[in-house]
Amino acid sequence: MVAEVVQEGFERTCEDGIRIRGDVWCIPGSPPIATVLINPATGVLARYYHRYARFLAGAGLRVFTFDYRGIGQSRPADLRRCGFRWRDWGELDFDAILRFALEDTLPVHVIGHSIGGFLPGFSKHAHHIDRMLTVGAQYAYWRDYAADHRARLFWKWHVVMPLLALTFGYFPGRRLGWLEDLPKGVANEWSFRRERMELSYPPGERSQILARFHAVRATICAIGVSDDDIAPQRAIERALGYYRGAGRQYLQITPQQLGCDRIGHFGVFHDRFRDTFWEWSLEWLLDRASANSAIAPSISKRS
Repeated sequence: MVAEVVQEGFERTCEDGIRIRGDVWCIPGSPPIATVLINPATGVLARYYHRYARFLAGAGLRVFTFDYRGIGQSRPADLRRCGFRWRDWGELDFDAILRFALEDTLPVHVIGHSIGGFLPGFSKHAHHIDRMLTVGAQYAYWRDYAADHRARLFWKWHVVMPLLALTFGYFPGRRLGWLEDLPKGVANEWSFRRERMELSYPPGERSQILARFHAVRATICAIGVSDDDIAPQRAIERALGYYRGAGRQYLQITPQQLGCDRIGHFGVFHDRFRDTFWEWSLEWLLDRASANSAIAPSISKRS
């Protein structure tokens, strides 16, 4: 008999008073073996990861999903009146959820998708993280986009997005079908990110930001997907380089390994990969699977 996973809403207040909302997933009456925090990609609702969260919880993990400030359950009434930034999502939002998780003595792991794999470094409590599995984790430096898609992505995210954010006071992504609406500050941080992340911030704050990234001691496996035009290997390795105090490894997977024709930037969290990538990711979080070039047989589609 398969244990029933329960989903329960929660709310946490960040250090600046902003409230973050999400859900916790677990098997009631069964002590969890570890806690997992799932950090979404930019403009992606937490509910996109709910099936994956339920899968992990069914294996005995306690899993938190949540929406960053300005997104989904954590969106204010008027997005135009907020000054939310990308940095706030890590320094304040993720940090609040991490502190909540650390109230127990369980090991804390992080699944970070896209910017969600980079944001933990802004948290002053990130040195408590045990393991991090990131997927397409980068910070949108435009020269890192895949060469054959660079012009299109530059026009979309670094020209059109900031112009619309300036016009409307926020980025109206939902009406365009370009992910969710975004606070203007988040959109601009994405659009104007420089080659070195810290150069986007005032000089007096850069050393503290870098020190937090360097303090992370987690074991990190950074997953790249061979057909991801947003996060090629150089983009992921550029972001991964900031976690220089951590145990770091890059691993690229291909659609062929997962028995499909296309994965892209968002695909691995779709439940069609339950028996392949999801199973491997669970084993890696539990320290039962290694992250190396010989992983292909472990995540190849089961017969």
